[in-house]
Amino acid sequence: MQQAGHKLRVALVGVGFGAEFAPIYRDHPDVEWVGIYDSNSDKLRAASERFCVSKTWSTLEEILDDDEVDAVHLVTPIPLHAQQSVAVLNAGKHCACTVPMATSFEDIQAIIRAQKTSGKNYMMMETAVYTREFLMVQDRFDKGDFGTISFARGGHMQDMEGWPYYWYGLPPHHYMTHAISPILRLLKTRVKKVHCFGSGALPEDRRQRYGNPFPVETAIFRLVDSDVAVEVTRSLFQTVRPYSESFAIYGEKLGFEWQQIEEEDPLVFSIPEPGSGRGRKILHEAVEPPDRQDLLPEEIAAHTRKAVFSDGKHLSFVQGGGHSGSHPHLVHEFVRSIVEGRPSSIDALTAAAWTAPGIAAHMSAMQDGEAMRVPDFRDVF
Repeated sequence: MQQAGHKLRVALVGVGFGAEFAPIYRDHPDVEWVGIYDSNSDKLRAASERFCVSKTWSTLEEILDDDEVDAVHLVTPIPLHAQQSVAVLNAGKHCACTVPMATSFEDIQAIIRAQKTSGKNYMMMETAVYTREFLMVQDRFDKGDFGTISFARGGHMQDMEGWPYYWYGLPPHHYMTHAISPILRLLKTRVKKVHCFGSGALPEDRRQRYGNPFPVETAIFRLVDSDVAVEVTRSLFQTVRPYSESFAIYGEKLGFEWQQIEEEDPLVFSIPEPGSGRGRKILHEAVEPPDRQDLLPEEIAAHTRKAVFSDGKHLSFVQGGGHSGSHPHLVHEFVRSIVEGRPSSIDALTAAAWTAPGIAAHMSAMQDGEAMRVPDFRDVF
C-alpha cells in the first residue's frame, strides 16, 4: 500500500497509441505527475508539448534507475512486452502493460516470477473487459438475467496492412486476448484445452519473422469446470472485413451479440414469456450501452468520451475515450490497486489465463488442429 498522502509518479512508455493515456494519468487525483518516453524523439517532443508533460526520459533504462518513478505503463511493440515487464518489476516498480502479456509460456512464467519476487503490482491493460458493452453485459450477467450459459464466441477482425513491421506474419491468436477475455471474466474460469485451425495462406515473405503461415486462425476452447465451449476467430491480413473486437454469449434466458459494424449498437435477445414448443418467439433489441462515468473519479470521468486520436483513422482509438470508453477505467484500476495495496483486477495470473490460450491455439494450428493443453500458472514461483 502506498504511504498515506503519497501520490503516484508514473512513467508512460510509448506515445503512439500510448498517448491516449497521458491526459488520463495527468488528471487522475491519485497521480502526482506523469512523465513520458518514446524511442521516437519527434513523437516524444510533440506529446510533451500537447499534453503539457514536462517530465521526459531518453531511455527506458533511465526510467528504471529513476527512484522517483513508482509505476511504469508500457505501450510498446508486442515482442518487447515480456522483457520490459520483467525489467520494470525487477527494478522495484509497479508495471502495467498493453496486451498481450507475452507470446510464449516461458515468458509468462518469467513475468509471474518477477511479480512475486518484487511484490509489485502487475496489470495487463485489457480494454475488452472495461468497454461499455462489457460492463453492461456483466451487470446483467451478475444479476442472473442470462440463466445457464450454453455457448460463447469471440472475434477480432482487423486489417493490419501498413502497420509497424512487427505485425507482419504475427500468429493471429498470439493477439487474441480482446476476443476471449470478456468470456473468461464472465464465466470466472480459464481454458483447459484447445483445438485450432489456421485458414488461408500468407505469402512467403510474410512468414519469415515468426514462421507463421496463416492470416486467420479459428479455435474452439474447452473450459475448466464448465460445460461451455468457446469459439474464437482472429484475422490480421488478407481478409476484407471492417475492424471489430467482439464477443457474444448465449444463455437459456438471454443472449448478447456485439454489433457487426462498430457504428451500430449491440443486440440483446430475449424470450417474452417462458414456455416451450415449436416456434416460440425470440425477441431482439438493439441497445445503447450506458456510459459508466459513475464508476470513475470526477477528474477523469470525461475521458470516457474524449479521444486523443480523433481523426477517425482507427476506430478503436475514437470510440469515445478509446476502445468504447475503457481507457480511464483501466488507468483508475491500475492506480487504485497500488494505492489500496491489493492485486489489480487483471493481475499476472489473470493475464496468464487470458494470454496462454492464444499461444496454445497457435501451437494447435501448426499441428493441424491437434488438442493442446493450456498450462495452469498458479504454481509458478
